[in-house]
Amino acid sequence: MQRPFVYNRGNATKEKGRTMTGTYENGIYREGDVRLSDLSGRRRLPIGRDGFATAVQESVVIDKSLLIADVLNSSAAVTLFCRPRRFGKSLNMTMLKSFFEIPPASDPNAEDAAYLFEGLSIWDADDGRYREHQGAYPVIYISFNPVKKQCWEDAWGALNQLIVWEYIRHGYLSDSAELNEQERAYFDRVAGWEAADGDIESSLINLTRLLFKHHGRRPVVLIDEYDAPVMAARDNGYYDEMVSFLKGWLTAALKDGGQALAFACLTGVQRISKESIFSDLNNLVVNTSLNAKYDERYGFTEDEVRALANYLGQSAHFPEMRQWYDGYRFGSVDVYNPWSVLNYFDNDCECAPYWGNTSSNAPIAAMVRGGDARLMRKVYELLKAGGSVEAALDLSVVFGDLDARPEALWSLLYLAGYLTTDDTEQPNSKDVVRRLRIPNLEIASLYRSEIIDRFAQIAGGRDCLIDLHRALVDGDAGLLAEELEDVLLNSASFYDLTSENSYHMLLVGLLFGVPGYGNPASNREAGRGRFDIRLAPERAGLPAVTLELKFEHGADASRLQVLATEALAQIEARAYDADTARGGAGAPSTAGSLRYGIAFSGKSLAVAAERRPS
Repeated sequence: MQRPFVYNRGNATKEKGRTMTGTYENGIYREGDVRLSDLSGRRRLPIGRDGFATAVQESVVIDKSLLIADVLNSSAAVTLFCRPRRFGKSLNMTMLKSFFEIPPASDPNAEDAAYLFEGLSIWDADDGRYREHQGAYPVIYISFNPVKKQCWEDAWGALNQLIVWEYIRHGYLSDSAELNEQERAYFDRVAGWEAADGDIESSLINLTRLLFKHHGRRPVVLIDEYDAPVMAARDNGYYDEMVSFLKGWLTAALKDGGQALAFACLTGVQRISKESIFSDLNNLVVNTSLNAKYDERYGFTEDEVRALANYLGQSAHFPEMRQWYDGYRFGSVDVYNPWSVLNYFDNDCECAPYWGNTSSNAPIAAMVRGGDARLMRKVYELLKAGGSVEAALDLSVVFGDLDARPEALWSLLYLAGYLTTDDTEQPNSKDVVRRLRIPNLEIASLYRSEIIDRFAQIAGGRDCLIDLHRALVDGDAGLLAEELEDVLLNSASFYDLTSENSYHMLLVGLLFGVPGYGNPASNREAGRGRFDIRLAPERAGLPAVTLELKFEHGADASRLQVLATEALAQIEARAYDADTARGGAGAPSTAGSLRYGIAFSGKSLAVAAERRPS
């Protein structure tokens, strides 16, 4: 493979109107301790490029090469890295492959990859002592991402294909003088698509042995997204078959006592419990987002994002980007979502939920759509400024555990990247209660979207929810009462509407997504007490909206109207909205304030409203 042309700007710090605070030379941009590789000099971003070699040849890559030193310095024979999706796991795994691998003679795309690392941190680290490991190991690399099938037969076929193609990549073993006739015959069966089930089940350990015998050097095993087939199996009813295969296939090769294995690295989102796949492995070290070790190797650090912004000439957008995509804590380091940062720059610095748009966001959807009032109260608390929930984290949970263990929800949301925590001490403890929070505006927008979708269904559809919002902002008490009554009569059976709190939680959910307003605030101190619900405008020309609720068992229509009037008077008496004229609840209101008193009893309600000028 031909090396890419390396564009060299020397030590130039300004070009075409862009001002850089670092230096670019021989394809490497340096700013402080941060290095960016851009061999082409074209400032292209590696969107969708999970392969390290291609990414480095064609685009800008943030240097994470010291992961190589970490792995070599580790005493662990097998390391499992658990991080959220699109946080650089596959790019790092292919980086390890590019660095360590002896180019297979039978692979037409193989090359000496040393030039990809010249100028990166690993090349200079410890006076270059890691260079001796470059191109020095046979490597087995398999990504299980394609094994997401709806039945065991299709999954088994996909597994077979991945294994066979890895054998074919090492096709030179078919003619190896170091192997005996039986070993070459076995290899030819697998590589020739003629393997029996037993051949496939022992294919990993056998390939490590054949590579060791041929090269005289123990191979490195890299398994990317090991949990992808397990999650698909759990969702589609063949979990036992998949776990049984992977347990035997992995354990045989990884628990070899160093006989034919140099070391192994695996990646995944979820840490499948050791009682299933890894129960027989005592040499496995699991590294999660709670661990300080390797904490800078996944995701982008503040310095890395700042250097990238400077290199791309987009430093003016840094504060906005921080609010949207920063906020994760991995070990002792604050981390940005790398996928979203790259897409933000690639889309002319337009804020959007890029990471969220790559998935169905099933964990959030399951929580919001199936959550009771108690759970939704915690969700609303999370969405407050500085909001959090407290929970212990068990990082061996999987999505299917939610049916039997509802408390597993918080661990699942953490593993998947929808929550983070600053409480990373004792990372392996299941008993430490940690404060969990939403990392940033991108993830908050995903929660908000799911809430709006759920309550649009409760309201009878998105059009009905829009009508309810319009009536609220217009101050139309009669129409608002009609819309709310439709909700109570037709859609609210999901809630046990037996207390003021249950109506309160229902109404809060219905008020997410009101055009021109932020998320509803609930039970906040204001004036001489605590208001029930408030909507603060985010643009001029809209009124601040304050709602006070009442509930009484068995109240008839006339009694409900009295209660609604009392609720309205309470807003005035306790000055719940006195600060809205000063902008204390958000953006200044130029259209005064709207006050609502709403009283509930069963499926009946009454609404009283008044508008106050600013």
